[in-house]
Amino acid sequence: MASVVLSEAEKLYIVHGVQEDLRVDGRGCEDYRCAEVETDVVSNTSGSARVKLVETDILVGIKAEMGTPKLEKPDEGYLEFFVDCSSNSPELEGRGGEELGTDTANTLYRVFSCENSVDLKSLCINPKEHCWVLYVDVLLLECGGNIFDAISIAVKAALFNTRIPKVRVLEDEEGTKEIELSDDPYDCIRLNVDEVPCIVTLSKIGYRHVVDATLQEEACSLASLLISVTSKGAITSMKKVGKGSLDPESIFEMMETGQRVGKSLHIALQKILDEEETLGTSRPKVGFLG
Repeated sequence: MASVVLSEAEKLYIVHGVQEDLRVDGRGCEDYRCAEVETDVVSNTSGSARVKLVETDILVGIKAEMGTPKLEKPDEGYLEFFVDCSSNSPELEGRGGEELGTDTANTLYRVFSCENSVDLKSLCINPKEHCWVLYVDVLLLECGGNIFDAISIAVKAALFNTRIPKVRVLEDEEGTKEIELSDDPYDCIRLNVDEVPCIVTLSKIGYRHVVDATLQEEACSLASLLISVTSKGAITSMKKVGKGSLDPESIFEMMETGQRVGKSLHIALQKILDEEETLGTSRPKVGFLG
């Protein structure tokens, strides 16, 4: 992951500030930076979103393609994740970027494979034969800290924006089945994202923990806890990252913070998505190159 090198004096300044609930940029320990969210930014996708969290810039595109259901889940569709770390950070060039991309994709599989996060049964067209496969492409354009949270926000926004063509399964007298796609672009399936979780990363700095850590704060943290939280505050998965250790009391406190902050994050995100939805085609588009 991209990182910065700080002097001991700079680290002490950050750590002491966190102990007083005052971070370098003026935020409290449980405050997120201002995030910009825009959907429908890539024209040749079924759904897309861009999220800017100050210097962290994420673009997500989703393509729905017809495939065959997996043997163990014959009546469900499924998601496939690909993460490309094209950040301008030198640490993410070559092997470093590949490792981060693989690790991030595995984390997304774990988070979004949780039961009921996405209604995969709604993606089934014909059990055992046809289903929709959602290919989720994540592009890390710039890294300014806290990429997992930003990516999860962008994925949820892109899933909300996704439109899947309605299909009919036609069967002739001989039992041969044929798939017919609707020609009407407005005749589509929308995904229910109510249970789709967002990731809240809690970074342990000194004796306290913060959310939405900057690169400088990440350099002061030896261990972080990634918690995926639903809009109702339910924790669906957890993962520790970093070389340091976390004691049970710290983990419990971080889980409580993650639930509380996660619920607020969902409310803020859903408000933005609903506002964009009501504007329809009249809303101004910035676009991912804007």
